[in-house]
Amino acid sequence: MSDSSAKIIPFEIEGEEASSAFPFDMAEAVRMAEAILFASAEPVSEKALAARLPEGVDVRAVVLEVQRQYERRGVNLVRVADAWAFRTAGDLAFLMSRDAVQQKKLSRAALEVLAIIAYHQPVTRAEIEEIRGVETSKGTLDTLMETGWIRMRGRRRTPGRPVTYGTTDAFLDHFGLEEIRDLPGIDELKGAGLLSPRMPANFSIPQPPADPDVLTDDEDPLDDLDLEDLGLLTPRAVDD
Repeated sequence: MSDSSAKIIPFEIEGEEASSAFPFDMAEAVRMAEAILFASAEPVSEKALAARLPEGVDVRAVVLEVQRQYERRGVNLVRVADAWAFRTAGDLAFLMSRDAVQQKKLSRAALEVLAIIAYHQPVTRAEIEEIRGVETSKGTLDTLMETGWIRMRGRRRTPGRPVTYGTTDAFLDHFGLEEIRDLPGIDELKGAGLLSPRMPANFSIPQPPADPDVLTDDEDPLDDLDLEDLGLLTPRAVDD
């Protein structure tokens, strides 16, 4: 009689035995991760998955297996910053456009400001204006914040302590980027017709930060008083 305790039970993918067999608990972890990711409206971080999957499971291996299973499906599992989400396969996106709600287009000014923030973050309003050469209205920044694509990061350690701006994970998700360093370079922008081929010889595009969530040495984090002053936090009641 064979020792069943040492037996590895393979699981099936689309009716066929997987090319590499996983122990049953691994196969179950893959199913559990699939359910969690499918039910979430927002990208799910590996940390959040680890908190809900069986203890000791290799979360990265589980996620990569789910991604492999869906790579030829109508939806794919994609990485968004340090999280994962199901998204319509890129070659089928046209099917969704028929029923998509027509969104209000951003103004040219808003697109310029968004591009400056994406490439130059962290950046202040004054720095944005210096790069554009024109004044930037607060309404433009408010519009971009309403989209959820930019956020207030902190305050610059300079006189007046101006607010610094940066992009969000929602920005990465919307534009199909895994990380901010995946932004197109100058050659790609020229190839797409977004830059004139006759740009000045000294024109360059800055390298986005490796981790846009980390404050730089010349930034201070926003505290509660800052958030109240910026209207992002309800002022605390003052005792009589």
